[in-house]
Amino acid sequence: MTKRSLYDLYMAAAAAVREHDATCTTCSPTDRCATGRRLYGELVRLQNDYLTRLRAKKGTP
Repeated sequence: MTKRSLYDLYMAAAAAVREHDATCTTCSPTDRCATGRRLYGELVRLQNDYLTRLRAKKGTP
């Protein structure tokens, strides 16, 4: 099994949030169900990690 890159994990998390948002009847843009909060939190964490890595590669703050 090949290790997935941070970018791949980030994109998979974004897809999971989009899929959940499309099917969940209780989530809204301002209020999320427990599953929606978990998925969105994971997306935010991976996005921050990915952007931090990009900035470190470029040498920008």
